[in-house]
Amino acid sequence: MTRTRALLKAGAALSATALLLSACSTSTTDTSGEGGEGGGDALTIGTTDKVTVLDPAGSYDNGSFFVMQQVFPFLLAYTPGTAETEPDIAESAEFTEPTKYEVKLKEGLKFSNGNDLTSSDVKFSFDRQKSIQDPNGPSSLLGGLESIDTPDEQTVVFNLTRENDQTFPLVLAGPAGPIVDEDVFSAEEITADDDIVSGEAFGGPYAIDSYQFNELVSYKANPEYQGALGEPKSDAVQMRYYTDANNMKLDVQSGTIDVAWRSLSATDIEDLGGDDNLTVHEGPGGEIRYIVFNLDSMPFGTETDEADEDKAKAVRQAMAHTIDREAIAEQVYKGTYTPLFGHVPDGLPGAAEELKSAYGDGSGGADVEKAKQALEDAGVETPVEIKLQYSPDHYGPSSGDEYAQIKDQLESTELFTVDLQSTEWVQYAEERIDAYPQYQLGWFPDYSDADNYLVPFFYNTEDSPSFLGNDYTNDELNQKLDEQVSMEDEGERTTAIEDIQKTLSEDLPTLPLLQGEQIAVANSEVTGIEDTLDPSFQFRLALLGK
Repeated sequence: MTRTRALLKAGAALSATALLLSACSTSTTDTSGEGGEGGGDALTIGTTDKVTVLDPAGSYDNGSFFVMQQVFPFLLAYTPGTAETEPDIAESAEFTEPTKYEVKLKEGLKFSNGNDLTSSDVKFSFDRQKSIQDPNGPSSLLGGLESIDTPDEQTVVFNLTRENDQTFPLVLAGPAGPIVDEDVFSAEEITADDDIVSGEAFGGPYAIDSYQFNELVSYKANPEYQGALGEPKSDAVQMRYYTDANNMKLDVQSGTIDVAWRSLSATDIEDLGGDDNLTVHEGPGGEIRYIVFNLDSMPFGTETDEADEDKAKAVRQAMAHTIDREAIAEQVYKGTYTPLFGHVPDGLPGAAEELKSAYGDGSGGADVEKAKQALEDAGVETPVEIKLQYSPDHYGPSSGDEYAQIKDQLESTELFTVDLQSTEWVQYAEERIDAYPQYQLGWFPDYSDADNYLVPFFYNTEDSPSFLGNDYTNDELNQKLDEQVSMEDEGERTTAIEDIQKTLSEDLPTLPLLQGEQIAVANSEVTGIEDTLDPSFQFRLALLGK
């Protein structure tokens, strides 16, 4: 039998080390509440991220998962400062056979409403993810889960389809992993936010005290929590949601809020860095930005009147020849983002810059002649009309400048005309799969491994559809994605991941653009931010004090 930490030690430690090498450490809100025994006064955090739904089965975005991290229990959690997992509400977790992963729960677990938390709730939580299979949910992460057994109230056995799945323990600590109360949540459909809050169905370090959708969330410490983080440093935390990042900047400057967490503009971050009362905290850079192509509705897509697979691919490749990432990184983001030339970001084993040599001038710059040739060879008449969508609130105020520059780069070639549109995130998340031929997405990884930048996006079967839902299916690639996750030899697995990216660089179901750091701006009284800006990419309120 192999303990979780022993199984993951080599891969996770290498991932964490590699990422850390590129990291730098450094409505009305009432903030007068008393601090808890853990220390400090009540905290107020600001963000422009938006929540879509609180139900873990119905959302797969950073803003929603932020809330879930605070209020739902997980079987495993990331040890602060690392990319390694440890038991959270589990007493132990281990492979007992190559395809059996057994978890023993701690005794006496309860939700904040007083309901017992048992193996039945754990099975219910994962079964409903796979059953509901919401297109905006994280069920794609559970493609390797075949079934679950519960021999007793404390024991859960996950039966896996792949032997020695190197990522499954990490999946349990990510967006597919929250454990929910089977007496509050529906087994067949997404449960409404109000029902979750009124049902007090929480088992994480905090419970939600009051909830105003995308305006204000008040958290209170949950006395029933028995997880790895222990007692929260602050008894009360209030989360304030902004539609305008400039207002958030003004509030952190004035002390109205204690922390600004996602997403200030690069100019604002630079400006706030000069304020002696504030500290700009930077964490490992695992966030990526990219364009998704809907293979159904993009120019010459499979459901258009001029459907032609070769012409559609030529359009994607011509766009790849045209984009100048360095210009966007420097002119829009002032170096807080860097160019990304592969589907796996720099710093992770298996990262490759396939796009750098395959497109543009071979050194990262654009090459208009190559773009023109790709379109001519496929018989595509120019200019090609591109409908391109982005979200101005979810990905920060600089998104408008980023996509204005992408529009300008494409149109300056005279090969494209770009219809650029923007939509607020809550609507955007609902519409993107069916309504947008080309659109912006960003990604914070669920776990620090190359697999998480590949499987959720590109592993697409009838039983396990991809998160992107962009009609990209490659059976040979599916097989390669299945195989790499069980490779225990690091060198063999790295080679397999690099090979997968060669296929993706040819097919281009997405176009990677940028890689960015985690950044939080806080006043000098706030403690614990360095403890949570780590390679797990999870922002844990329980670690923050004042």
